[in-house]
Amino acid sequence: MVSEIRKFFIAGKWTTGSGEPFVSTNPANGEEIAKIAGASPSDLEIAVKGANQALKNSGWRDLLPHLRARFLYRMGELIDADAEKLSQIQMSDNGKTIRECRTMIADAARCFRYYAGICETLEDIVTPSRGDYLSIAVSEPIGIVGAITPWNSPALLEANKLAPILAAGNCAILKPSEVTSLIALEYARIGEKAGLPAGVLSVITGAGNIGHSIVEHPEIGMISFTGGPITGKRIAESAGALLKPVVLELGGKSPNIVFEDADFDAALNGVTSGIFSGTGQSCVAGSRVFVERSIYESLVSELVKRAKELTLGPPDEESTDLGPLANFRHRDLINSHVTRAKEQGATVLCGGEIPKTEKLSCGAYYPATVISNVSNRSDISQEEVFGPVAVVLPFENEEDLLHQANDTIYGLASGIWTSDQKRAWRIARGLKAGTVWINTYKQQSISTPFGGYKESGLGREKGTQGMRIYMQTKAVIWAN
Repeated sequence: MVSEIRKFFIAGKWTTGSGEPFVSTNPANGEEIAKIAGASPSDLEIAVKGANQALKNSGWRDLLPHLRARFLYRMGELIDADAEKLSQIQMSDNGKTIRECRTMIADAARCFRYYAGICETLEDIVTPSRGDYLSIAVSEPIGIVGAITPWNSPALLEANKLAPILAAGNCAILKPSEVTSLIALEYARIGEKAGLPAGVLSVITGAGNIGHSIVEHPEIGMISFTGGPITGKRIAESAGALLKPVVLELGGKSPNIVFEDADFDAALNGVTSGIFSGTGQSCVAGSRVFVERSIYESLVSELVKRAKELTLGPPDEESTDLGPLANFRHRDLINSHVTRAKEQGATVLCGGEIPKTEKLSCGAYYPATVISNVSNRSDISQEEVFGPVAVVLPFENEEDLLHQANDTIYGLASGIWTSDQKRAWRIARGLKAGTVWINTYKQQSISTPFGGYKESGLGREKGTQGMRIYMQTKAVIWAN
């Protein structure tokens, strides 16, 4: 039992706050790893006051871009210096394999360095004038941005928000998931060590009610949220009443499409990693696998074979392919999705049951699962399971494929496997998704905009767009 309470960081100070503390649990074994202080609305007021003072007195808002870049670059270097420590923290808090954690921490450091570079290169725009005057579109900070993050990939998702928010000259108030708060607290420590002025970055921990208070606070000028669509819609509704801009990265039910002329082994590898890496807890997971009818049986057979060969086990073992899910409640929810699919007539080709072995029964484990004999309109094909569950669906031709692939409320990502370049382009243009991968899957670039169509979200993160979205445009028209 952990006795010491981990403090959170607001307005340049570490505090236990005035809310209820909560416990972080290692999903690999169910053991408590930290007791964390919970914030109250009065703690949020302190964070907002500190951010306003930083904007007014520290010079952060108007700091020359190359000077602001130094802080971001320093944060990236400090993340690199503590890479193994941070990887171990995320693994214990979240359950990702240590290999995946190391990759994500390295990507987080690169994210801060990337936006340090954007600080120096992002330009205001001189627009064509219609007379004897100079017209300029100037980008300015929003002010205070509230960032609310989920539990599936905290190290990377929090870096993807904090780096551009800070690079744009804003102050950030970060509220991580209460399931995985430890990495966010480490980012607060790193920001403090990097010399960020007090109030520029606050990390406030607690339950969902604190997130609600952040959304509705009149002095927080913008909300950036990654998480489930139900919560995202509530945030959009609350922010809309205040005419407050939002960035929402929500759910997905992404199609990963294999044509008969695809490189079979490459497609099989891409389909396998596309759904089972990260134990399927990814918004872009290729959870609907569409296979052209002529190769459906052979590819599904090989996919099931691959799924059975994946090692389900403790995340600290290098040989592990699938670690535990991030929490026990989510494991049970995934299992209920699969159980309901079976009750509705689906065939579970592999997996589909909570492990009962001595090694795995103490953790939130769930095996790689492949489901067939369902339609694209079935619950298991339409609802985001957010776990290692692939639904395999045949298609007859391009028209049939596009109809099925787009027949979803989501539109976050998609994959195409084919050797026909013209077909690849046709299908890419026909898919209603914010990201289309061709002959690859889950390849990410911090310089490429990311976001969804339809109910998968609003706005774009990453790239220069991912920084400009945290800024507002002012027209300056100058005549002699």
